[in-house]
Amino acid sequence: MKMKHVNARLICQVSAAAALVLAGNAMAADAFSSDSKWMTGDWGGERTKLIEQGIDIKADYVGEVGGNLNGGYNDDKTARYADQFGLGVALDLQKLWGWDNTQAKIQLTNRNGYNISNDRVGDPRAGTLSSSQEVYGRGHMVRLTQLWIQHQFFDNKLDVKAGYFGEGEDFNTFPCDFQNLAFCGSQVGNWATNIWYNWPVSQAAIRVKYNINDELYAQIGAYNQNPSQLEHGNGFKLSGSGTKGTVLPVELVWSPKVNSLPGEYRVGYYKSTADADDVREDINGFDAATTGDAYKSHSSKSGYWFVAQQQLTSHNGDASRGLNIAANATFHDKDTNFIDNYQSVMFVYKGPFDARPKDDVGIGAARIHVNDDVKKNAELLNVSNGVSDYDNPVFSPIRETEYNYEINYGFHVTNWLTVRPNLQYITHPGGVDEVDNALVAGLKIQSVF
Repeated sequence: MKMKHVNARLICQVSAAAALVLAGNAMAADAFSSDSKWMTGDWGGERTKLIEQGIDIKADYVGEVGGNLNGGYNDDKTARYADQFGLGVALDLQKLWGWDNTQAKIQLTNRNGYNISNDRVGDPRAGTLSSSQEVYGRGHMVRLTQLWIQHQFFDNKLDVKAGYFGEGEDFNTFPCDFQNLAFCGSQVGNWATNIWYNWPVSQAAIRVKYNINDELYAQIGAYNQNPSQLEHGNGFKLSGSGTKGTVLPVELVWSPKVNSLPGEYRVGYYKSTADADDVREDINGFDAATTGDAYKSHSSKSGYWFVAQQQLTSHNGDASRGLNIAANATFHDKDTNFIDNYQSVMFVYKGPFDARPKDDVGIGAARIHVNDDVKKNAELLNVSNGVSDYDNPVFSPIRETEYNYEINYGFHVTNWLTVRPNLQYITHPGGVDEVDNALVAGLKIQSVF
């Protein structure tokens, strides 16, 4: 797609968002009321009736702009736009069919667009470790993202969910209000290379959760590891052909009240039963980049994570406003994983102004570290290929640590529309020291239809 077409689409998307805002302000019609939970309104009360009957229709949109203001691999100024449409339905089967304590959900997603990180921020030979537009990825196609049924047993002590869904839906879960990928959603899926598939990819899965008490629960899952589900055209694949193994996550989740303010703390571990190649050694334990032999195969790979979220303050007794802190950390198998560790911290203040009680302001910092053996392997490849000049097309860039920073402000325009301008700063994009630090301007649009 030519750049003028991308820019034209960007203008249309932003203009449409602005038109929706003006419509909402200009008239109190139900379809665009600022107090409505949905842009299309309550359909004359029919939507509420459907929910009361057990049918909750879900429709949403996320659009993200990324423009390189300075630095990066290519400082030729431009902008990219990526988006995602979602359509689904959540079913309360107790209301619908009298099935006690049973729920189900079907969700479709469609992603489109381009990412500024791919050819402006990062060296195309190395890419970037994070992404300035988290909604980008997994192909321009429609995917079946959720198809599951869930049931609670023994007075809701035991909760079982089965069907097609991703690990990050239940394990290592995290909100997605920032635009940079390093602060958005399940982080294990971003760094556990080729085994843990985040939204919008689904996998055949089962998750079993046991509520120990009102504040503490433990859960375990089993997810089919099937790389063919990532392929274009396989968005609705339900067969097991192409299966390589199973991802087994386990997690303990504690949700205490600290000074009457909510918090959530997660610690977990995952193991993949699929074979995984070593990042450096060959089948004889020597450097594969030097010998040219096949890389050693391991029978599994594993890692663990920590997540903490805590509200620290309220605003004049209003718990919906105040300062929140969050932190993430993941650690991965050094024999087989490209990234061996990641950490981030975020601060979000909800309701910063009395005149804007539903707005929020956020700031975050993240560190992503490339496995030292990956760095050594690239150095040995360059020696083997007889290249030492970074500008040589055959040169394998040496990757170490990338840092991502974001500051944003979320304008709660209506109950169904949030517009979040942001600035991002990426240090050593892709972990490559030769690439200039990059400044990216972003805009995230979140709407519920």
